[in-house]
Amino acid sequence: MLIHEMTTEECRDALAHANVARLVCEMDAQPYAVPVYLAYDGTSLFGFATMGYKIDCMRSNPQVCVEIDEIKSQNQWVSVIVFGRYEELPDTPEYKTTREHAHELLQKRAMWWEPASVAVEHRDFPKPISPIFYRIHVDRMTGHRASPDTVEHPVARAAGPGWLGKLLGRVLPK
Repeated sequence: MLIHEMTTEECRDALAHANVARLVCEMDAQPYAVPVYLAYDGTSLFGFATMGYKIDCMRSNPQVCVEIDEIKSQNQWVSVIVFGRYEELPDTPEYKTTREHAHELLQKRAMWWEPASVAVEHRDFPKPISPIFYRIHVDRMTGHRASPDTVEHPVARAAGPGWLGKLLGRVLPK
């Protein structure tokens, strides 16, 4: 397997095609990671939630990290890490256009609203669901991709015809 550092453009492309991300936030020195649906517009990530621990964390500390990956096989995958800053998009006139943009982007994702609404339905909340749209401003990102190594592995060749060489010849890519 060969691991390559991705260019910024490759990272952006991977973000644009990702279906599920892992959002990492923190409160009181305790990290919290949760899968989320996010949509990327080339500049920022947009998400939707209802009130809960994730929103409490991001309100407390807006510095967040997002990870996406696409795993085709053990030696063929893509992983992108985004470091950014949370911004809530309240239901006010000054955020109307941004909220509509977020909603439009998220609607392209199947079931984008379901995790937030299902979580609230299972709690004993007497209050109605109040949607929270948010944006993650991307400060920086990094990514790596793995691809199969098509060159014969030198360890198998150097081991010769003995039992180790035969075993390594079967398990290492040629």
